[in-house]
Amino acid sequence: MSPITHFFMGWAVANSVPSLTKRERAMVTWASVVPDADGLGIIAERLTQHSAHPLNWWTDYHHVLGHNLGFALFVAIVAAIFAEQKIKTTLLVLLSFHLHLFADLTGAHGPDGDQWPIPYLLPFSNKLQLTWSGQWALNAWPNFVITAGLIAIAIGLAWRRGFSPLEIFSRKADSIFVHALRARFPLKNPA
Repeated sequence: MSPITHFFMGWAVANSVPSLTKRERAMVTWASVVPDADGLGIIAERLTQHSAHPLNWWTDYHHVLGHNLGFALFVAIVAAIFAEQKIKTTLLVLLSFHLHLFADLTGAHGPDGDQWPIPYLLPFSNKLQLTWSGQWALNAWPNFVITAGLIAIAIGLAWRRGFSPLEIFSRKADSIFVHALRARFPLKNPA
C-alpha cells in the first residue's frame, strides 16, 4: 500500500485510544509509515544506475531493512523512551507497525507481478519469508477503497475531536482545517 494509506492507517490506530497526547499520536502514526524508510534507497539507486558502480539499495533492501521484527522492536523502544504513557503507546506503535507489514503483505503486488517477501524474523533469522499468493496489486481497487475509508475516518475524527492528522505538521493548519470542517458541518452536541 502507499505511504499515504499507511499514514492514515497509523492515524486511525493512534486515535483508537482517546487519551494519547499529540506526541504519542504522532509516534503511533509514524510507526505505520517508518518501515518504508528502507525504500529511500531508490534515490541512490536512480542516481547511480548508469555509473560503473551502481548502488542497488532499493532493489536489494526495500522490504528488508525496515520490514522485520528487529526494526519493529527498535521503533517500539524509541517510542517507549519518548512516550508519557509508555506501555499504551508502545503497544499501539507495535500494532501500527505490524499493520503496515500486513497491508504490504495483502496489497503491495508490483505491476510486473513481483512480490516482495517480508523477512519478518530479521535480524534474528532469515528463515521466515512472509508472502501471500492472493496479494493484490498496489494500484488495485481495494487499496483505493481502503485509503478513501481511512481518509473518511480521519475527517470524522477531526470533526468530532477537534484535531486532525495535520497537527503532526502544523498546529495552525490543523486549526484552520478543523475550523473549516466544523463551520461547514457544525457539531450538534459539542464534546
